[in-house]
Amino acid sequence: MTQSVPLYIDGEFCQSKSDQWIEVTNPATNQSIAQLPCATDEEMERAINSATQAFVSWKQVAVSDRARVMFKYQHLLKEHHDELAQLLSQETGKITLDAKGDVWRGIEVVEQAANIASNMMGETVENVASDIDTYSLIQPLGVCCGITPFNFPAMIPLWMFPLAIAAGNTFVLKPSEQVPLTSMRLAELFEQAGAPKGVLQVVHGGKSQVDFLLEHSAIRAVSFVGSVPVAQYIYHRGTSYNKRVQAFAGAKNHMVVMPDANKNQVISNLVGSSVGAAGQRCMAISVAVFVGSAKEWISDLQVEMAKMKPGAWNDEGAAYGPLISQQAKERVLSLIEEGKAQGAVCELDGSQCQVDGLPDGNWVGPTLFSGVTTDMSIYQQEIFGPVLVCLEVETLEEAIALINNNPYGNGTSIFTANGAAARKYQHEIQVGQVGINVPIPVPLPFFSFTGWRGSFYGDLHAYGKQAVRFYTETKTVTARWFEDDIPTGPNLSIHLR
Repeated sequence: MTQSVPLYIDGEFCQSKSDQWIEVTNPATNQSIAQLPCATDEEMERAINSATQAFVSWKQVAVSDRARVMFKYQHLLKEHHDELAQLLSQETGKITLDAKGDVWRGIEVVEQAANIASNMMGETVENVASDIDTYSLIQPLGVCCGITPFNFPAMIPLWMFPLAIAAGNTFVLKPSEQVPLTSMRLAELFEQAGAPKGVLQVVHGGKSQVDFLLEHSAIRAVSFVGSVPVAQYIYHRGTSYNKRVQAFAGAKNHMVVMPDANKNQVISNLVGSSVGAAGQRCMAISVAVFVGSAKEWISDLQVEMAKMKPGAWNDEGAAYGPLISQQAKERVLSLIEEGKAQGAVCELDGSQCQVDGLPDGNWVGPTLFSGVTTDMSIYQQEIFGPVLVCLEVETLEEAIALINNNPYGNGTSIFTANGAAARKYQHEIQVGQVGINVPIPVPLPFFSFTGWRGSFYGDLHAYGKQAVRFYTETKTVTARWFEDDIPTGPNLSIHLR
């Protein structure tokens, strides 16, 4: 029997009274694995009210006690790591290795949330004027919410609610309707870690439920990760209701290949970073820019990419899993056909891919294009599939100009043996996250995830110090005490309690 996904409201896992339900499917088989409710307005209101009431007491909890909840939580996440990865694989289709990485990168952020006290420190200046001191306090906002995508159902929720809650806020999570099961398990473990009733709520649904969160007066801040059109919508609608918003959008990440680079390293890293996780990650390398004679390596790249076979999550021979849905597969196949029609050379075509024993899965094989130009749709659009497009330029300056002319700015990398070339690239490139001989430069959580330009809408980024600032306000206190008011005399007694 297909399970019904519960809501998590006011510290209880409860069945929704909704009459609108969404089918959750396994993308490797397209068989139903769960039924997801679209939370009613009354349920949404109840979740936000619970979070509002919980904030009153939670913000008063000592920062060290909040940190201890996160210590316990990261311990439980590690203890249940493999179980979470298996659950995640069943709803996303990710192979075991990718799923474990998804969970682990989330755990790393929770470890930083356990270090919240050092990130909540203000600043002090003594004697800013005669007998006057000024100091700042870092205080929580209130009720925050997160709207998360399908492609990282453990990592991205864990980017959000642990840091927000550790900072003293309460949180309403609305996970992707395509992959709700992992988020529910994360909530169960958070409760087991000792999180008080009402500190975290989990609601489900689609656009109506998102709009409810964006418009509700009690929600102070909104975190979002997803596609460009939805990120733009979330940012504009959320800010129009006077909310603080961080909206992480799409990408078109380029790897520049210099002719002096290590050829084997280039090819190995290009293959893994382009087709890994079926290309369904905002930091995937989807464009290779070959400089000068490096273009001669494209034929070798084609040979290695052809070895990458998709398969089921527990297939040890599989390099990656299926796309998330039939709709996603159809979109990728359509872009592959557009690339051919627009004159790109399809060096490797994965559009007819089949996996033995799983005929109904959303499979797309590794696909490689050469001869691509910047006016082609396969270059201009984020494909979000296991498709790599290759462009050729003569100089590093041309490569930098090409990338800076692209509307996105999430991540990029350069492979070279020349330090001066690497320094010029990192200095001049207008992209927020740069890798030097590193294909996917996602920073560890003591830094922040810093996409630029069309890949991000907002001011303060995810995790790290910037996330703490996003989920808090700064209060500045200026104090003056008069020495003449100090009590004196033989009968003075001071009682300390």
